[in-house]
Amino acid sequence: MCERDMFDGAEGARRDWRGAALTRRDMARLGAVAGAGLLAAGGAAPVLAQGAMQEELVTFDAPGGRMDGLFIHPRTGKYPGVVLWPDIAGLRDAKFMMARELAREGYAVLVANPYYRSVEGQQFDDFDAWREGGGFDRVRPWMAQNTPANIVETMGAVVAWMDRQASVDTARGIGMQGYCMTGSWAIRAAAALPDRVKAAASFHGGGLVGEAADAPVNLLASVATDARVLIAIARDDDAQAPGDKDALRAAAEAAGRQVEIEVYRGNHGWTVPDSPAYDVDEADRAFARLLALYEAAL
Repeated sequence: MCERDMFDGAEGARRDWRGAALTRRDMARLGAVAGAGLLAAGGAAPVLAQGAMQEELVTFDAPGGRMDGLFIHPRTGKYPGVVLWPDIAGLRDAKFMMARELAREGYAVLVANPYYRSVEGQQFDDFDAWREGGGFDRVRPWMAQNTPANIVETMGAVVAWMDRQASVDTARGIGMQGYCMTGSWAIRAAAALPDRVKAAASFHGGGLVGEAADAPVNLLASVATDARVLIAIARDDDAQAPGDKDALRAAAEAAGRQVEIEVYRGNHGWTVPDSPAYDVDEADRAFARLLALYEAAL
């Protein structure tokens, strides 16, 4: 899971800022950096038209502060809403790129600030900046604000905001996807808001299994019966805790819920373009499973 030394000595993937034209595969091929800092604190809040897509920097009231993030959606029509929760390095270009790729498939996607209770906007240019700039120590107090109870409160406010957006089709369910520390958040959202959250995806998520009643493994019975869950596990995380996948499978079977659980060949962070563990082929495979999840559930 997101340990301090997990990425020490690794050479991070680099990226270019090309808006909607740049894909995850482009990032892996180019190996270049241009730090756009779109969500740097104090910046303007433009609406960016990119062909058929629209991007908006948004802020709205949420428990404990003002939620901020980037909202990306097709310029016309209504689409299922999806909330993308970034990993430990927070809001940054790599996550916006991932959201654009999903939005182009026909979704209204909010990339939400997981640290909004503590800080506003983009705090790190990329994952390398997190690694090299004392990122773990910086985010530790921000992470402490994200208790299970606070996460559930936040989810309620985020879903309510999504449902007020003209581009979101409220007749269809909402999807939640999280990475690293926020992988568990997606499951918590589906359990807390079963009437609205119909799909949850956890990619190399930490803290999924535990004895507490509110551990995600123990929340699967609270997920809607018509919802679907995707739990994509990194191979190095599985090597550290090989029993977690079995506990999750047993809980899903006992709850009678539709849960896809798989250990991927990539290491922790393999789905994220600026992660040193990024694996483009396994990331493509995970993205295909995400699209299948949303097609079936939303």
